[in-house]
Amino acid sequence: MWVLSVVAMADDNITVNTSSSSSSSTEQKVVNIGALLTVNSVIGRSVKPAIIAAVDDVNSDPSILGGTHLNLILQDTNCSGFIGTIEALELMEKNVVATIGPQSSTIAHVISHVINELHSRVYVVHVNPDTGVKIFKIAKTLGMMESGYVWITTDWLPAILDSSDPPDSDIVAHLQGVVSLRQHTPDSDLKKKFAGRWKNMNLKQPASFNSRLTKAQSFSKRFLTTNFTGATGEVRFDSDKDRVHPAYDIVNIVGTGLRTVGYWSKSFGLSVNQPEKPKTNRLNDVKRLYSVIWPGETSVKPRGWVFPNNGIPLRIGVPFRHSYKEVVTKDVRSPLGVRGYSVDVFEAAVSLLPYPVPRKYVLYGDGLRNPSYTNLVADVADNTFDAVVGDVTITTNRTRIVDFTQPYMESGLVIVVPVKKSKTSQWAFLKPFSFQMWLVTGGFFLLVGFVVWILEHRFNHEFRGPPSQQVITILWFSFSTMFFSHRENTVSTLGRFVLLLWLFVVLIINSSYTASLTSILTVQQLTPGIEGIDGLISSNDPIGIQDGSFAYSYLVQELNIAESRIRYLKDETCYINALRLGPKHGGVAAIVDELPYVELLMTHTKCEFRIVGREFTKSGWGFVSFFWFSVEV
Repeated sequence: MWVLSVVAMADDNITVNTSSSSSSSTEQKVVNIGALLTVNSVIGRSVKPAIIAAVDDVNSDPSILGGTHLNLILQDTNCSGFIGTIEALELMEKNVVATIGPQSSTIAHVISHVINELHSRVYVVHVNPDTGVKIFKIAKTLGMMESGYVWITTDWLPAILDSSDPPDSDIVAHLQGVVSLRQHTPDSDLKKKFAGRWKNMNLKQPASFNSRLTKAQSFSKRFLTTNFTGATGEVRFDSDKDRVHPAYDIVNIVGTGLRTVGYWSKSFGLSVNQPEKPKTNRLNDVKRLYSVIWPGETSVKPRGWVFPNNGIPLRIGVPFRHSYKEVVTKDVRSPLGVRGYSVDVFEAAVSLLPYPVPRKYVLYGDGLRNPSYTNLVADVADNTFDAVVGDVTITTNRTRIVDFTQPYMESGLVIVVPVKKSKTSQWAFLKPFSFQMWLVTGGFFLLVGFVVWILEHRFNHEFRGPPSQQVITILWFSFSTMFFSHRENTVSTLGRFVLLLWLFVVLIINSSYTASLTSILTVQQLTPGIEGIDGLISSNDPIGIQDGSFAYSYLVQELNIAESRIRYLKDETCYINALRLGPKHGGVAAIVDELPYVELLMTHTKCEFRIVGREFTKSGWGFVSFFWFSVEV
């Protein structure tokens, strides 16, 4: 079966870039043809090499297609009606003139049905200039100059618009978004001079021009041999009476006039550079145009086709949330009726599909409290909704009754607790060292003073005198070394060695003490009551969870936490108040919620709460459906 359509590349596609030595020109014309086959089948294993061989035979003989090169795009449907159907729908997005296959009659019926139902929206207009503008006036009244349509004209339209300076505003108003071709004339002094004369010419007396044209027609043979450069550039014709080096401006009608978006020439094809520029300046040139403003004042390239508008739209349930409205909620100002991060992700994913998805968003819940997501998922299984777009966590129980897309947001349950600020007492200067450390340090001070006295008193008169004076000297010398302010000099070698070692130890003691005391006095130590999941389970304090969250079933069924400990919280304000009150004053000791919500909560608080432990579940948010409809995100 042959189907006239277009083919898109999928993950398992096979692209056969057939080529031959006789067709290596960079200007070679390429025609794409497609094939829909189950490669790993009896038919596929025999047809695939036959098609490739046939394409190679055609490409190797330039006399068959006159130098045109066939490019085969082979898609493996993998014996799946679903995959083949999706590929068939994607065929209409690529420049393929025909498709061989498919092997499945189911896919063939889908292709034929789609092609028959598609709506005749890309129009190329080549008409008489005297009546051509009327087409666009009628098209505008029929709503055919809006977003989704493509209008392309030949050079008759720029000729009309260029005949008046400025262009007639009434005419331009009906042509917004039209793309057209205009004969390209290189910029030159001669052209500028002629343009100035043109404005001053008396257009009411065209007889002289007609007479000149009549004379020119009588000299057609001589005219074809003309070779000169005039106001329009080089004037020369080939043996087929075609102009040598033809080129066109590609113009876009926007606002009050024409806007050049690029050029086409026989030598260089499409380009944003003027055709007369030297070839050496085109090394980095690519075959592209500047952006086009299409009908409907949009820069998004139209598909050029749409499904009829009488299809039944998908019924998509959307949670009408009371808290964390940044994720998803109602929006009366939006054309969709809903807004939020989840809606934005879904809309962006749908816009990438090669076919339209008619849809209608239906709010679920009253907005006073978050709805039950378990019940919302069950409504998809009961066919109340076709899909759900929102922050729906993918859990094992839910996957048993509905399908999910790939996760578009990683998530997991975490524990949030309030932090307690420790108070600094007037005895904080004693806290850097423990009681035992203070005793050991004091003992070493006395020991070092006694050792130095033994080594010095026989030679050093500063360590002599009455016994009471020597005791005072020992004590003074010992504790003054802590501040490096001792006045007694050591004269013995051993005394100096002992003192050197002791001063190094004193330096370490001072540094450690200073650092610890600074930390105590300047840093508020944050000490939560619960440190992780184990502390949460072993505690008997109440736990807060979000309305509609799956956290309830997880805590009760998986972690065996008593139901009496669970407290439902409506919104962020309830979260904050419950954590501030604590379990002794009617609040909660901790909140268990998903990480994205907790991160939003933290943006509204100033380090008043913190996450303890790690995520103790690994899941994600996905979109819900009960059939093969899916969106890659």
